[in-house]
Amino acid sequence: MHVPYEISTDPARLDAARVHHWLSTDAYWALGRSREKQDRAIAGSLNFGAYDTDSGEQVGYARVVTDRATFAWLCDVYVAPAARGRGLGEALVDAVLDHLEPHGLRRVMLATDDAHGLYERVGFRPMDEPGKWMVLGAR
Repeated sequence: MHVPYEISTDPARLDAARVHHWLSTDAYWALGRSREKQDRAIAGSLNFGAYDTDSGEQVGYARVVTDRATFAWLCDVYVAPAARGRGLGEALVDAVLDHLEPHGLRRVMLATDDAHGLYERVGFRPMDEPGKWMVLGAR
């Protein structure tokens, strides 16, 4: 069976310019993000690229901020428009969770305005006690 995508954590394979373009122009949570800021985010994170197995072209991205011991924040999950609707988003998140599983993290978190169904399919759920959590920064 032909697998159309490969998911890798190899930082040398990331197309940072493409990731920046996707996020800064098409992702509601990162619109206008500078290339410098995106490059710093990539440098300080565990990154996952999704690649078309035929062309090698990067078609998806996810980033994780983690201490690899107790906590992870899944963010910047993005699938290129031409690759959407084929299960790549779910496969990408599954790959992230599989990669993190051996670390025995107590909590993996994310925030989304519009992809609750995708994340619920892979096991995420709303917080039991969101009132315990606080945030510092922009709303």
